[in-house]
Amino acid sequence: DDIAVSKFCYNDFATLLLCCFLQAWWLTDSVATDVWGRWELADSAWHYTNLKGDYAEEYLQVVQAGAVLACIFSILGLFVFVAQLFTLSKGQRFTFSGALMLISCLCVMIAASIYTDIFHKQDQGWFGHSFILAWISFVLTFILGVIYVVLRKKSE
Repeated sequence: DDIAVSKFCYNDFATLLLCCFLQAWWLTDSVATDVWGRWELADSAWHYTNLKGDYAEEYLQVVQAGAVLACIFSILGLFVFVAQLFTLSKGQRFTFSGALMLISCLCVMIAASIYTDIFHKQDQGWFGHSFILAWISFVLTFILGVIYVVLRKKSE
């Protein structure tokens, strides 16, 4: 059903936004880090610090860009899919929507892969729920991209 696929895409986009902007990519007992900043617990209060200098700048920018681009391509894929619902003729495939979702999938995979490989190798802590959501978003976006490429428009 085309509407069910559209809802699936909306949920995937929400998951991408959550993983991109929540501060739980790397956690310790007193530190919460994401791709934008770090929150440190001191004197019973959380204090924000910038990530500049803590990480290799070029890798951090690639991770940030990948996360943002994944969100942008995902929402574009959703809008194109809805537009194609009204413009495609019977029997045609949602190829352009699928391509946008697969590009989104690639962006989130690159961001999460670089974060996994480059950051926190020697640190004591654990990956947070936003990091896990990024990998779940990768899988969901890949499945959605394949569904879009395979899906044909039904008759009115």
